[in-house]
Amino acid sequence: MNISRREWMADSITLGAALIGVSNLAGAQSKKPEWKCGVGLNGFMSSAGQYKKEYPIWEVLDFSVKEGFDGIELVEGWPMGGYPGPDETGRIAALKRMYDQYGLRIYTFQTGGSGCYSADANARKDWLNDFRNKIRLAQQLGCVFIGNWPGGGLEGNKDVHEAIQRLAESYREAAKMLADAGMHMSFEIEPPFLFNTLEHLQEILTTVNHPACRTNYDPSHFDVMSGSKGKPEDMLKTLGVQYIGHVHLTDTDGTLFGGTSKHLPCGDGHCDMQASLKTLWEGGYTGWIMIDGWLIEDVYRAAHQGIQAIKKAQETLSQS
Repeated sequence: MNISRREWMADSITLGAALIGVSNLAGAQSKKPEWKCGVGLNGFMSSAGQYKKEYPIWEVLDFSVKEGFDGIELVEGWPMGGYPGPDETGRIAALKRMYDQYGLRIYTFQTGGSGCYSADANARKDWLNDFRNKIRLAQQLGCVFIGNWPGGGLEGNKDVHEAIQRLAESYREAAKMLADAGMHMSFEIEPPFLFNTLEHLQEILTTVNHPACRTNYDPSHFDVMSGSKGKPEDMLKTLGVQYIGHVHLTDTDGTLFGGTSKHLPCGDGHCDMQASLKTLWEGGYTGWIMIDGWLIEDVYRAAHQGIQAIKKAQETLSQS
């Protein structure tokens, strides 16, 4: 499926109006960006595995509160075990209670898998059934949305465009379920994935064509996918901020590391984090911003520098 620049701009304008809505328009007129800041447990998980560091969960949560974070993005398998099943009410209540005691919201969690675009119809059906259960879990945890990473190969498809068609079918059904539950999904593509270009991202979004299906903005991925020029905000502007459902804030040097874009603490790479945050604000983004410490050795330092960058942007933008 080839999309012309004119067609993409027309689709962006149409869907943008639906996505932004009255609340975002109000936010764009306010004095202060309506952002909430999250900590991603994926950073601590990857740092512990790569650098053999120890991060007791109570220490992570205490740090998050002291730094001024609002919530946590869960990752499956860390600090221990998988996500509870949707009918495991005792385990769900215990998990939520731990974060509630620190005043931190479980605002989302990560999901993945290539079953969502497999050529095997049964695999796609299984993915949707599992996603339906993830929505039930998310509702009980009080999540705002669910993250998804469609990593994998062709999975039996003849080419990437056929894979996108099947991905879009699954995402459209998932988006309908999420909308009924008062949530949305935010998927993320990365340079090593099958889907790894601006054109792929545009094709997925326009083929799904549902306001509850949005995508992540991760400056490190956008930078690598746009030539490693240190200006990921340019790709963000081309895509359109109205398509963003979540932000993973991280700097980068434009290289690959550990199978994906290299993540660096804000200010340590070649990107201008203030330019990214300014673009998000001017585009009306009012959602969550997570500090992504993936494969960063000192995740606490990355989280601190990240939230400081956000505070600086809030102060600057509220005065402009």
